Amino acid sequence: MNAPYRARLNREPSAFRKAAVPIASVLIGSMTPLLPIVASAPVLPPFGLVVLICWQLLRPGIWPVWAGVPFGMFDDIMSGQPVGSAVLLWSIILIALDLIEQRYIWRNYWQDWFIAALCLIFGLAGGLAINNFLVSDTRLSVLYPQMILAIFTYPLVLRLVARLDHIRLKR
Repeated sequence: MNAPYRARLNREPSAFRKAAVPIASVLIGSMTPLLPIVASAPVLPPFGLVVLICWQLLRPGIWPVWAGVPFGMFDDIMSGQPVGSAVLLWSIILIALDLIEQRYIWRNYWQDWFIAALCLIFGLAGGLAINNFLVSDTRLSVLYPQMILAIFTYPLVLRLVARLDHIRLKR
């Protein structure tokens, strides 16, 4: 009598899927600069960083603190930024998110959005500062549209990451 249900009880999600879905989503998000979009100023949000922040805020502790190094290196290679800039900035952002998680355990949606906005602004402004130091001099006002678009795409990307998390933990 219980034979049909026995195969569905006490099953764990696939270990490969649990590990691969978050990693693949961040890497695919980092590949968005390869899309053929022509603009005179940066407009496309850093989707790799947005996805990384969404995963960390949705599932605290999913990334070790050092995860910013390989993800940042991949993002630097894909986006054409100076090598090491995203490594540094993403690592700082993950450390800050880890400290925020330890300090403020219970947060609501608006606080997470504010935290993500601060992280995105820091990541974009820090990338511009590193680029200005190494290559050219660009004003911060050039990044305002990209910052605003990145902040407003956070809820959409968070919804996508929540759906991916559901797929990841599906039995």
